[in-house]
Amino acid sequence: MSILKWKTLSSKYLVREKWATLRVDVCDLQNGLIKDDYYVLEYPNWVNAVALTAENKVIMVSQYRHGGDIISLEIPGGVIDGNELPADAIKRELLEETGYSFDNVELICTSYPNPATSTNVTYTYLLKGGIKTHEQHLDEHEILEVEEYSIEEVKTFLKNNLIAQALHSNALFYGLMKLGELK
Repeated sequence: MSILKWKTLSSKYLVREKWATLRVDVCDLQNGLIKDDYYVLEYPNWVNAVALTAENKVIMVSQYRHGGDIISLEIPGGVIDGNELPADAIKRELLEETGYSFDNVELICTSYPNPATSTNVTYTYLLKGGIKTHEQHLDEHEILEVEEYSIEEVKTFLKNNLIAQALHSNALFYGLMKLGELK
């Protein structure tokens, strides 16, 4: 038997907000069953960056994450605005969050945070040779500290499970593989 995509028979929106939308779908599972209450979260697409300074330091940020109630060590990133291209979004996010500018942007990974119940995609980029050109320009709800770490320190963070954000751990592993740092 081959796997088939489900057929959406109808959708009803329960919540429509700026950062999240919740809908309930009625789906034909293509195996003779109808699922009449499949909940789907619609989020905007995201970008994140494994960004290295000109001195080959990995740029990271620490910030509080209310959903998990944790202070989280992460890589820079954020939401793609409107029709913005992902590569433009990550350069903008890096400039806003860290003040660093980059010329070279390389897509290294496309991930679905939770394709079972969420619609969004995260685009991960590797950027090298970053230079501090601006001060931070944070959104009103952003409170974060910029930190720089050696590649060896980042590998130790991953080994010791100190990067709690799953998409960011994923990105760092892809970035380290691309840099030839994982054996």
